[in-house]
Amino acid sequence: MPGLFLGLEMGKRALMTQQLALTTSGHNVANAATPGFSRQRVVISQSNPLNTTEGNIGTGVSVSGVRQVRDLFLSTQLRADSGKLARWETSHKALSQVELFFNEPGDKGLNQLITDFFNSWENLATNPNARVTVLEKSKVLVNAFHEQANQLADLRESVDADIKGRTSEINQLAVQIASLNRQISTAELGGDSANDLRDKRDLLIDNLSSYASVRTIERSNGTAAVMIGSMSLVDGVDFLQIETKTIQRGSSTATVAVWENTNFEIDFAGGEIQALEQMRDSTIPDMQKDLDLLATTIIERVNAVHAAGTGAQGSTGINFFDPYRLTAGTMEVNIDVESDPNLIAASITGEPGDTRNAQAISELRYQRVLQSGTATINEYYASMVGTLGIRTQEAETLKDNYNLLVTQLDNARQQVQGVSIDEEVTNMIKYQRAYEAAARVITFVDSALETVISGMGVTR
Repeated sequence: MPGLFLGLEMGKRALMTQQLALTTSGHNVANAATPGFSRQRVVISQSNPLNTTEGNIGTGVSVSGVRQVRDLFLSTQLRADSGKLARWETSHKALSQVELFFNEPGDKGLNQLITDFFNSWENLATNPNARVTVLEKSKVLVNAFHEQANQLADLRESVDADIKGRTSEINQLAVQIASLNRQISTAELGGDSANDLRDKRDLLIDNLSSYASVRTIERSNGTAAVMIGSMSLVDGVDFLQIETKTIQRGSSTATVAVWENTNFEIDFAGGEIQALEQMRDSTIPDMQKDLDLLATTIIERVNAVHAAGTGAQGSTGINFFDPYRLTAGTMEVNIDVESDPNLIAASITGEPGDTRNAQAISELRYQRVLQSGTATINEYYASMVGTLGIRTQEAETLKDNYNLLVTQLDNARQQVQGVSIDEEVTNMIKYQRAYEAAARVITFVDSALETVISGMGVTR
């Protein structure tokens, strides 16, 4: 039959178990507001019974370990949707910035300035002395094209620099994750779970998922592999670094991310970097091409009519705009015309009162010369701005949708792994009472042992 010393052992186990449970609850409370912290719980179970002739007798309580409370599915889904949220937040921010460049609708927007330009020619048709006004409106229009072209080019350079910065941050995260993998592997050699280190690693992976789409695989030794596309950014204690190379794309340069010591371009497939790459390689170049086409159309159409007309002093065959500067960023009024407004060809015949050429130029605005003959110059520009507005609205809608989804997923995850102060305090009271009861058991057993031991020396 088990002796009193078994009672002491059971009391000691109970004390140590409740003390560990109290410590764990205190740790939970202390980290209730710590980013990335997962609630921990002590895994308590009955210890193996003692087999005696009288039957199996309980031996008290045992601790299997301290485990994180996590939901792997929610964490994986949250990372995926957080990456999508980051992508659309970045897209919306960049597109909104482009919208500000175009300043539409507005009296200083390009649409109004194009209208003012053609209105000045219409005014010249009724007032032959309005040549200076035509020049002024033309220069304002040219400067507006320059400004928008420069703003788009500057934004593209800024986005390119952002991509380089994001890849540098990914490299830093890779080093930190690999370091934590090493620490976790070492800490868990004895079978314990390195919960706090795992929380730190998971938080880093969460941060990484905002830059690119990632997959994670946990190895048997507790380390994690982090994949971007088909390549392992981190696998255990090993990691790859991302290099950036500058290449020529069209008339400008671009930063390309490749795996170190290779020319293999990385497909980030989500997150901020995908949005930035799409902005740099597609959205901004498309806007630049549209703006250049608009400028080129105005230059060539006006020049064709102007060169066929006659200036105030009989000059003919003169281009109004410089025919060799055919982009939004380079277009200029012909320097000869700018120096001598009398070269402006308002007339067809050169006869006094003939301003039909000025009228013909003013009416260019009504000709459907763009989009395969379906759009006027102003309509084409309005279509550009409208398409930009649709893209911006789409990005905002998706941003709001994913923000709501991420919030719901995060709330669901917090329900599982977040710390409830009320619950932890209740548990601490429960553990405290159990600790006090275990202490009383030890006291009772000690008293019984004292009685037995002191009685062993009594004789008649």
